[in-house]
Amino acid sequence: MKVFCGRANPTTGSVEWLEEDEHYDYHQEIARSSYADMLHDKDRNIKYYQGIWAAVSRMKARGQKALVLDIGTGTGLLSMMAVMAGADFCYAIEVFKPMADAAVKIVEKNGFSDKIKIINKHSTEVTVGPDGDMPCRANILITELFDTELIGEGALPSYEHAHRHLVQENCEAVPHRATVYAQLVESRRMWSWNRLFPVHVQTIHGEQVIVPPLELERCPGAPSVYDIQLNQVSSTDFTVLSDVLPMFSVDFSKQVSSSAACHSRQFEPLASGRAQVVLSWWDIEMDPEGKIKCTMAPFWAHSDPEELQWRDHWMQCVYFLPQEEPVVQGSSLCLVAHHDDYCVWYSLQRTSAEKNGGVYPARPVCDCQAHLLWNRPRFGEINDQDRTDQYVQALRTMLKPDSVCLCVSDGSLLSLLAHHLGAEQVFTIESSTASHRLMKKIFKANHLEDKINIIEKRPELLTSADLEGKKVSLLLGEPFFTTSLLPWHNLYFWYVRTAVDQHLGPGAVVMPQAASLYAVVVEFRDLWRIRSPCGDCEGFDVHIMDDMIKRALDFRESKEAEPHPLWEYPCRSLSEPQHILTFDFQQLVPPHPLRAEGSINLRRPGKSHGAVLWMEYHLTPDSTVSTGLLKPAEDKGDYCCWNPHCKQAVYFFTTPDCRASLSGSRTVSYTVEFHPHTGDITMDFTLADGC
Repeated sequence: MKVFCGRANPTTGSVEWLEEDEHYDYHQEIARSSYADMLHDKDRNIKYYQGIWAAVSRMKARGQKALVLDIGTGTGLLSMMAVMAGADFCYAIEVFKPMADAAVKIVEKNGFSDKIKIINKHSTEVTVGPDGDMPCRANILITELFDTELIGEGALPSYEHAHRHLVQENCEAVPHRATVYAQLVESRRMWSWNRLFPVHVQTIHGEQVIVPPLELERCPGAPSVYDIQLNQVSSTDFTVLSDVLPMFSVDFSKQVSSSAACHSRQFEPLASGRAQVVLSWWDIEMDPEGKIKCTMAPFWAHSDPEELQWRDHWMQCVYFLPQEEPVVQGSSLCLVAHHDDYCVWYSLQRTSAEKNGGVYPARPVCDCQAHLLWNRPRFGEINDQDRTDQYVQALRTMLKPDSVCLCVSDGSLLSLLAHHLGAEQVFTIESSTASHRLMKKIFKANHLEDKINIIEKRPELLTSADLEGKKVSLLLGEPFFTTSLLPWHNLYFWYVRTAVDQHLGPGAVVMPQAASLYAVVVEFRDLWRIRSPCGDCEGFDVHIMDDMIKRALDFRESKEAEPHPLWEYPCRSLSEPQHILTFDFQQLVPPHPLRAEGSINLRRPGKSHGAVLWMEYHLTPDSTVSTGLLKPAEDKGDYCCWNPHCKQAVYFFTTPDCRASLSGSRTVSYTVEFHPHTGDITMDFTLADGC
């Protein structure tokens, strides 16, 4: 059966109705899931297996049957481990039907159907009794309900319900306990992901400074965690202000509460500085004695950095304090971890809970609009002074005293740059209410509310009256649009340029003048695992899961690229950057497709995991801004340097990894096509020489 799905096209800006298979959402969920990453997480799998063996052994030692409840079973892996460890029976719960169906097949293929029952329900819907899903309560509780924040996938409510309704009192639990850790740091780089810094603009009249509105300065920020691969943040990017502090623990073998709570830890700062950021992670102990431990600790806090396990389904957390605060070395403070049933946040207190009457600040909520409009990488991009200087330099060569500028980018400071550099009149289009409100605040804080005209409508609906009857001499864009996911989605600027063509005066200039699509073939250190078949996992056959993921990818995404922030995922380039397509913004969007075919020579030995694609924007003939590769690997030992503010597009090769020859004779052939009607870019990359 087919269904109609509406979607906003991020490239053309139009709303489209597409006919999709009724299982489209299922395929998308599976294709973008972390199942493969979890199955490749050997440390996780071994620790769970050891913990399950120990729990079953303890139950048997008491002379009891081992009855297991496995919540969120996924492939059924943990239940199969339990049966191998001697469990008498397992009730494996999986709410996602395609996954539950796959688990049934995997369990059957491995010969455990007589010992494992797959229940396709949410755990809160499972019934116990003679006619229920389970005839009696279980005495061993196994779960893997955790995300990077530990509780973000609803672990606490699920445990709370399970203890009340599905498991026996004093049951065994795997994992047995989780502990959340935190470390207070000062970091200009990370703080730039949360606050708008003053922006310096060099003009012929001296330096102008764009200042953030007081409302932005006072805003506590967005309440959501920023989960990243913290091991890729250089230790030179932050100053440690505290020891690693154990903030709170959850004992999963006892009744768990999902009620809001806070946990205070007193500490003495290790150095004086400005407290800005809390880095946080957790570990899980699979046994009551804490001998079997799985930790998410970053390299500087890991007991054995050589044994660091890469994983993408569990990373580390960056939390921003509501306000930065000065701290003095040796002067006692309290770091407070707050949580409700799904979220964690932090605050810094001068006194303990007892001394301040147990009063703590509420969960932070953005009231300035900026944290709703700009995500963390976008804050970093706007705060990148070198990037701003590049736009300033380009604008200087474009602007004339009588220039009428029209700026088209979401929540961009380009309009302020154009004004300070001498444009006669500046208009900026802010099509969303949030961006309109935010830019009004920024203009007012800089006394420019009467100097820059904000137009709140979609660019395609622009009229001559909106421009006060004037013709535009300079059309500006970064370009940046909040709806963009893949690098080429910002080609929406080209469609806007086409739509407003009637409002451009004779000889009008467009900046950027053009954009180019580039690609490079890479070998990933770790990221390849998320799309690599597992086959056998700790002795269990999970080929059915591999096939399920492959079918989901073939359904839609096998010929599409995925967005990833590659500064977090080290890789080596096996080829030189290859120019693929150019898009000329001086011209209108063409009626016919743009197509490129060719081959990329592999000049370095390594495993060809995929191609990375990005856009480069040519502001002027002499100035280009890259959203991707900033510096290629100069030799086989170097990792690529990527733009940290943007996600790049990764096209994973579906063929087996092959070792490139030292002679550099191997090639990757490609076909890439831009479809103007839809704004889509389709692509196909093929490893030559039978690989």
